Amino acid sequence: MISLAEAAAQADAFAEAGDERALSKLRSDWDEELESATRSEDFRVRAVAFRAIAQFRFRQKIELLRRGLDDPSPAVRGSTLLALESLSRDHPGVINSVRPLLHELVSHDGNEAVRRLGVIALKNGSADRATIQLLTSLGADDEQPKELRDAATKIAQQLKRRAAAPQK
Repeated sequence: MISLAEAAAQADAFAEAGDERALSKLRSDWDEELESATRSEDFRVRAVAFRAIAQFRFRQKIELLRRGLDDPSPAVRGSTLLALESLSRDHPGVINSVRPLLHELVSHDGNEAVRRLGVIALKNGSADRATIQLLTSLGADDEQPKELRDAATKIAQQLKRRAAAPQK
């Protein structure tokens, strides 16, 4: 019997290879176990489960990812942010649907790495004015950690360029 992490890695490989049939079968085989793992008492199991959502390309589990953003464990919130960032690369709607939660996390989370991951995830959303303002403000705040300021400044600039670019 393989673990959820191994199945997720296998799902990622199927997705990369374009083997939709094998990916679909794996999704169906692991759907219930994945959902159950997101409710585990062990934060490590939850972190693997939330990261696996992206590896399985489960875009329909955005509501589940919302729950991961509220998890008490920084590791789980970080894994959830990695999943959101991955799922949103070609689908900005993923980020747009959780934007208020990301703004809150980026502004107030107690873990610097989680805040930085939140900033990075925001780059895949649409060029929202409130997001650009938030990131610009973070980037200019000398009381914020340097890595967070740098990431916020960089992503704000990318979003400003995207907003200024002619729409296709």
